[in-house]
Amino acid sequence: MCAMREGGAAQSFEPRPSAPATGSLHRAELDRLLGLAVRDTGVLAGALFLLASDAQTLRLEVTTGLPAEYLTPCFRVALSGPVPVAEALRERRLVWLSDPQEFARRYPRTAIAHPYHYAAAAAPIVSGTRAWGTLLLFWSGSDTAGSAGPRPDQVAAACRRLGRFLREAAGTGRAVRPGPAPRTLAQPPARSREPTEAPAAADLVERLPEGNCSLDLEGRFTYVSATAAVLLGGRIPELIGKRPWQSLSWCADSAFQDCHRGAVVSRKPAYFTAMRPPDRWLAFELYPDGSGVSVRVSPTTPGLAAQAGPARTEMFPDEPIPLGEVYQVLHLAAALSEAVGVRDVVDLITEEMLPAFGARTVALLTAEDGRMRVIGRRGYNPRLLEHFDGAPLTCQAPAVRVLATGRPAFFATFEELSRAYPPAPRQQGLHAWAFLPLITSGRPVGSCVFAFDRPHPFPEQERVVFTALAGLVAQALDRARLYDASQELAQTLQAALLPGSLPDLPGLDVAARYLPAARGMDIGGDFYDLVRVDDTTAAAFIGDVQGHNVTAAALMGRIRPALRSHAVSGAMPAQALAQANRQLVALDPGRFASCLYAHLDLAHRRAVLATAGHPPPVLRHPDGHAEVLHLPPGLLLGIDPDTEYPATEIPLPPGTVLALYTDGLVETPGVDLDDAMSALAVPLARARFQSMDRLAETLIDHARRAAPRTDDIALLLIGLTPAGHPAAVRHDTRGGTP
Repeated sequence: MCAMREGGAAQSFEPRPSAPATGSLHRAELDRLLGLAVRDTGVLAGALFLLASDAQTLRLEVTTGLPAEYLTPCFRVALSGPVPVAEALRERRLVWLSDPQEFARRYPRTAIAHPYHYAAAAAPIVSGTRAWGTLLLFWSGSDTAGSAGPRPDQVAAACRRLGRFLREAAGTGRAVRPGPAPRTLAQPPARSREPTEAPAAADLVERLPEGNCSLDLEGRFTYVSATAAVLLGGRIPELIGKRPWQSLSWCADSAFQDCHRGAVVSRKPAYFTAMRPPDRWLAFELYPDGSGVSVRVSPTTPGLAAQAGPARTEMFPDEPIPLGEVYQVLHLAAALSEAVGVRDVVDLITEEMLPAFGARTVALLTAEDGRMRVIGRRGYNPRLLEHFDGAPLTCQAPAVRVLATGRPAFFATFEELSRAYPPAPRQQGLHAWAFLPLITSGRPVGSCVFAFDRPHPFPEQERVVFTALAGLVAQALDRARLYDASQELAQTLQAALLPGSLPDLPGLDVAARYLPAARGMDIGGDFYDLVRVDDTTAAAFIGDVQGHNVTAAALMGRIRPALRSHAVSGAMPAQALAQANRQLVALDPGRFASCLYAHLDLAHRRAVLATAGHPPPVLRHPDGHAEVLHLPPGLLLGIDPDTEYPATEIPLPPGTVLALYTDGLVETPGVDLDDAMSALAVPLARARFQSMDRLAETLIDHARRAAPRTDDIALLLIGLTPAGHPAAVRHDTRGGTP
């Protein structure tokens, strides 16, 4: 049980023969036991999944009564996956799926992409303590929960036979492993036929006034009468072996494929009408069994069909969800999978799901601290939602009650709603409601309410789609809440690891920025600091721990305080880096760090700098000229405990700006790092009269425009103000994802 691939015209599938010429009798016996399981349980079709040699994967081995092609996405299933065949074996229990809405609630992804009316059971094949695979059985679905199906004891007996056989085969050294491709067993005829029957049957069909044809389970023409060929507008030799939606250009609409697959899976007749250009309407009646589908084609009058559009589809009660709706829902599902934060989920529901379902209003509520909270809405009167916002989870309002029961509630009219919940206020312009519980992994997340501006019947297929999509919304919202919580935690942790403020030193104008790169966890290993040593002395340093994740941040949280303590003690750059290097080597974290350290002597207007494998600073002179300072290289911190770090002294006249940064500010894919660092001098020179705070924004914006940033960014700007000019300190560490 998993998503079924649609769009037969876009794929090529030929099932492997049921008995390979070079295979053993073991595989033939496996096929026989599968057929016996289907016969004894009285179901319509079955599939057998075998556990791969890695014991972590289930692979589809063989099907009967249903093309293996229909289970294409299930050819290989992770045992840990949220699909019935994996869950049955993983938990060693029977997974019974006879209620469409329950199916959609428990397995929303599968239900959305598997839009056919059927019931199924997945049963583990276990012998002793060893697991061998899963038996999957299909039978005709019902509109009510608990529809008739095979008896559980019959299913268990079939699994025991399969398990015993697989165990005995393994015991002889000939274990049955999944083959290279799934197989589909040929269905034997319902009865034996005499050689003379075939031409007689063909003559009988040709004499009938309607067109008649036969399709195999994969949808290929196996017989086309002369009348059918005329009605379809094709030549018999060109149709045989082809699918209608591949061989007839006017039949590319999804109606034929929808009906054929729905009939094969449910084994119930189907009916639809379609127009063959320019204006000929045809009626199609489909009658399936385990070997294929018989199709009767006859002319019909346009009537209501013409008013409904170019291809009106009408079916007997158990129609599948049309492919167009499936694709639309899959689009929404894909969009939900890309939603990151709660705001993204709310925007998607209010902006895309609302028009997709033709609803007038939608409200999204979450369960927090025992109460419901409205976190998003579109079209609803805010005063009306005040009734729900803050309501306890014990409240009997439909939006709350569905969360307690775990089952959606659909009300086609206001009268239905008021009977179920008498206090419900009449809402002007609203006449039908869908209340959907948002539950994931058995945990209540919230509820979603759609309202319509006219009575809405909510047919079974639409209810299944609503229920399945609610499951996907619940998963997306749960992920988004976790993301937002991790973001808040990361920002709090980052704020604790980086300086909350920078010291106010006469003669300095300072600004700093930090922006992490890793989306999903705004924390990284870049660091900086400015330390006041005395009234005329300061130390500035900036560094980058390998990686941009929690581990890098934790290591940074040890390096920065160490450097800070060396600075407070008055250590010069060479000494401070050497001591930090020895400490990092002793920690042996398996990571390296770069660092640039500057000792600022404000009384004598000079600076001493040393680097440990860090990008060189950019210096802007008082006249506006900017250049990269190429310092003597030093080894990264954490490699060799005996490394020495040469120092360089430079003058710092008033008007000088020293830019310290990490490589995330300048690194651009495909651009030489030296060229990128030199390019940083250009905007630094042009912004000659900007404050350090404004200059920091300018440099960050320049980096963002140059290319998408893939690494953390730390930036520390130090400007020497003229004598008597008041210090202007900016210690903004505003973050974001560059």
